[in-house]
This record gives sequence, structure tokens and C-alpha cells, in this order.
Amino acid sequence: MTATAPWTTPADLRAQVRKLWDQGALLRPLVTDEPVTPLRLRLGVPRAQDLTDRFDAVRAWMAALTAPCTGGAAPPWRLVLRQFRHRVLGECALAQEVWIDDLPAAWKLIGAQADARRFGELVAQTRARQPAVLAWLAQRPMVALGLADVWPGLQAVLAWVQAHPRPGCYLREVDVPGVDSKFIEAHRAVLAACLDLCLPTAAINPHAVGLGGFCQRYGFRDKPLRLRLRVLDAALAWPGLGRDQDLTLTHADVAQLQGPVQRVFITENEVNFLAFPPVAGSVVVFGAGYGFDALHGVPWMQHATVHYWGDLDTHGFAILDQLRAHLPHAQSMLMDSATLLAHRAHWGTEPQPQVRTLTRLSAAEAEVYAALCDDHWAPKLRLEQERIGYGWLRQALNALAAPVGAAPDGALNLPT
Repeated sequence: MTATAPWTTPADLRAQVRKLWDQGALLRPLVTDEPVTPLRLRLGVPRAQDLTDRFDAVRAWMAALTAPCTGGAAPPWRLVLRQFRHRVLGECALAQEVWIDDLPAAWKLIGAQADARRFGELVAQTRARQPAVLAWLAQRPMVALGLADVWPGLQAVLAWVQAHPRPGCYLREVDVPGVDSKFIEAHRAVLAACLDLCLPTAAINPHAVGLGGFCQRYGFRDKPLRLRLRVLDAALAWPGLGRDQDLTLTHADVAQLQGPVQRVFITENEVNFLAFPPVAGSVVVFGAGYGFDALHGVPWMQHATVHYWGDLDTHGFAILDQLRAHLPHAQSMLMDSATLLAHRAHWGTEPQPQVRTLTRLSAAEAEVYAALCDDHWAPKLRLEQERIGYGWLRQALNALAAPVGAAPDGALNLPT
């Protein structure tokens, strides 16, 4: 049968029901136990003139809507006919409405009976073991259906955390048969949504959010934040650790360090970090792009003069802007137009510039950033920090040689 676009075909009806299925509407009632009312589908029908001009096509259209399914069964929809008298054909009846009377009929229409049974089993298991999680099943039925194979493992993890609220251990230490830490890490999003429903409020840290905050939110130990630094002044060196004091410490240990650090230099390039010249009373920190959590809450960094040296491009200024959210007093170094123009031979191209409003830049920094965003000197201009002359770096450091302030003698002290 060939029909014009407005005439709804059986394939159109299936598409409407498939859309409802994909939205979870045909599974949600299995969770909520709400009564299911018959569902009226959209039906485009022939006009009266079509009966005269295209009678055979109209008859074929009606035959397709009323044809039995495979095995001789009636179609899974119910047609409501409109009786009328046509001026040429006499008494006629055409489909006016189409209805799906219950969920099994809808599932049958799109061949989803097996998936619907499986979801019903998930609901029954959850109702018996974790009834509080039924609310999530009602919100995300299709996601839950996709997790059917691992749902028993997920429920077992929920039960373990309920029995060990805020356990203070690593995920690796969760001892659940058939479950390992990689399983938990891979399903943090759904576990978090369910734990929020089935744990008491006191067992949840509301300030820890997102996948990265999973461990903190539910009281697991997390991998400690680490900071890598080099001591640039022999007077600050720790005894017995050799000349090249390149150290990686946890955030907690960094926060407890004591000693007369006057300046902190932060650089994003590892070679620059390793080759950074000696500077009295100073340390250099190997940066981490946009991640500055390891610098947050370090008391001695709040009192030291902080210099940030990043690439002279839009991302470099965006990172500087973010750093100042943790260390508002941080100063930029070698991120000015004089440095940029003095190294024209080393200009490169920034693959994907970061063009947005940065609110923590100084007036001079904002001017250079705006010029980079506007391609003032060259399209997508970038001067990588390692391309800046070493003598230029030394000259900048010599300009900082004046003492920042009096500081007691002595080395940094490792936390005890």
C-alpha cells in the first residue's frame, strides 16, 4: 500500500510506541504501581475526497490497520471506526482513533516483551532488597534495564555500604563476592544516585559532589592529592636527601611543612621545573594544568610570594585565572607582551584557544589575553614557556632578587 504522508501506517504506530518505550513510559508503571489507562496514539486518516479520488488506496490503508499479526492474532491496537454516508459510495466506515489498551499490548507491538519481563524482575528484586531505590528505577527505567546483568552486584555494594556507613577504607577493601574496586569505580554514578536514597543523611557528605567526590561523599578513603616540588635554595634543603631535592609529597604533608619559604614558583613544563635556576628562599612547584586542589589550604603558600609561569596563550591565562581562586595573591611571570614580542621566532599555534571571560586577571594580563583572543599579533598565537630563552628567565629572576622580607634561618622541616 502506498499512502500519502498524513495517513498513519502500522510502522508509524510502532514508531510512536517505540518512542514512549525509549522514554521509559512503558516500564515506569511497573515501579509505581499506578493504574495504566488506555493510550491513544496519533492517527492521520484519509479525507472524504480521498474516498472518491483514491478509493483503492484508502481500502488498502484500512486493510493494513486491521490485518492480523503473525500467527493470526489480532493487531495489538484497538481501532475506533467512524460511520458515515458518502455521497457516492453510500454507507462507509473509516478508522478515526487508535488505542493501546494495556502495557502488554504496547510491549507486543514493538517486540519488547522479554525486556519488560526482565525489568519486572529487577523491580521485584529491588522491592525485596532495597525498596528505597525504587524511586531511582522509576526515574531511570531504561538505564536500569541496561544494568540488568550487574544489578545484583550493585545491590550487594549498596547493602555493604549500608552495613558499613562511612567505612574509612579504600574501595579496594570492599569485600563483596563477585565485586571488585574496578566494578565500583565503573558504576559510581548509579551507585551514588542509589546511595543517596538508601543511606541515612548522617552517612553522606553533601559538600562532596560529582564522580570525583564519590569517596569523600560516602566516607571512603581517597587517593591523596600530591604535589611535586624542588628546593631552589640549599639553605632550605632537607638533610640526608641529596643535592637534587625533587620531592613528591601528599597534600597533608605539604600543608604541614615548616620553614622560611619566601617565594613559590609554579611552572607547567617539567623541563622548566627540573632546570629552574637556584633562587634564595624559594621552591618551584610542578603545576597540574587546571588542577590546583593540592595547593588549596597550604598555610605557608598563603604567606609566601607566589609566581605563576605558564604558556603565553589563552589556556595559560585561563589556568592563571583558576589558580587565583586558590591563591588570590599569585603573580604572573613571563606572561607579558614584552616576552611575547621578544620571542617572535618561537611563536607557535594554539590548537583550540580558550576564549571566555576571565575575571581574576590584572589589567595588564587582561590586555594581553584579549589581544590573543582577538588574534591581534597572529591567528591562534601561542608561545610555549619552554621556548623562552634561559637568559630571559634569569633576567626576570634577577629582577626579583630584592628580599621579600625577613625570615628566620633554617631548613624546611618535614612533618613528624
